[in-house]
Amino acid sequence: MTTLKILTLAASTFLVSTGTSSEIRCSESITKNTTIPVQKASLFPVNTIAKDNKIQVALLLDTSNSMDGLIDQAKSRLWNIVNTLTTLKYNGQAPQVEIALYEYGNDGIRDENYIRQVTPLTQDLDLVSEKLFALRTNGGSEYCGAVIRDASANLNWDGNEKSMKLIYIAGNEPFNQGRINYKEVISKAKDKNIYTNTIFCGSREEGIQSFWQNGAVIGGGKYFNIDSDRKVMYIETPYDIRISECNAKLNDTYIYYGSHGSEYKLKQIAQDKNAAIQSASNFVERTVSKSKKNAYKNEHWDLVDKAEKDAGFIATVKESELPDELKGKSREEIKKTISLKSAERDKIQKEIEELSRKRQSYIDTEMKKRGTNDSDDLGKAIESSIMDLAKKNGYSL
Repeated sequence: MTTLKILTLAASTFLVSTGTSSEIRCSESITKNTTIPVQKASLFPVNTIAKDNKIQVALLLDTSNSMDGLIDQAKSRLWNIVNTLTTLKYNGQAPQVEIALYEYGNDGIRDENYIRQVTPLTQDLDLVSEKLFALRTNGGSEYCGAVIRDASANLNWDGNEKSMKLIYIAGNEPFNQGRINYKEVISKAKDKNIYTNTIFCGSREEGIQSFWQNGAVIGGGKYFNIDSDRKVMYIETPYDIRISECNAKLNDTYIYYGSHGSEYKLKQIAQDKNAAIQSASNFVERTVSKSKKNAYKNEHWDLVDKAEKDAGFIATVKESELPDELKGKSREEIKKTISLKSAERDKIQKEIEELSRKRQSYIDTEMKKRGTNDSDDLGKAIESSIMDLAKKNGYSL
């Protein structure tokens, strides 16, 4: 198996999703606090409500001139991070996963502290991916205290004390720059059970001397140092092609609705393409993420997810909000179509989950053979700290 083969398959999958090629099939066995002003992206409203506890992660990335490598690592590790989060359980239940994204230290941001909320805490992971891939670096001043203050105050953190709330800030300049006292804002965040983890892009000793370790100690989190210019290492497995084959079939189970539904559907396909361009393994990781119901949910544009959350929605949705293939059909016919798509999706997702377990076991074995030096990157730092903090907060695998 080669990376080229999987990337070719990914490209074919993209063509399938856009309707320009015949369907690729996977195996037959398939399965509020005070608001602080900050520049924000223009977003369609996405409402995510969960009765149980959540796992919420805010990624705060330095986008100043020297951080191209960091952004590249973030693109390469987004879906790996999501998949790590989805393995966690609390009292046997998989909590809802939400991700937020901030950038800071970029002269192009029209904010006195050069910070911007790129996405809120959301389950719209296609949105997070889209905005992450759109980030561009530009010289600026990096004010860690200011961006942590905004993230801890402005994001919609869950009030459940059993929810796990994590901030990850990555950069390479002294942690104490700017007028906002990082010690005070991190302490206030900790009082709300928001743990601050710091990732310094440089030597471990330099990160300690420039207060990155101190920030993590105060925040009850973990301190890491990484080589942000190091390319992410991928391990190809015998299961990658089969998982990739399932992606187009999985996409076919989504039925868009609403005034922006078709745009969201195209966004799903576009982020498949972004993942594939980044690497074959990244495309596989994204496909695995799409099989995780506690993370990849799209009730804001997909009728299958919407009907699962609100059984009465189909009886009230306006015909003008339906896709062409459902217009003119009776409500019973629409319900039947959605039910069939839901059953098909469950089958595909179960197959992906089974394959992903075998894939991860293969990767774990290979990593042991190669030693630990290959794990020095942003995603691995976050993965390691997530597992450690999860155990301390009563979560299990």
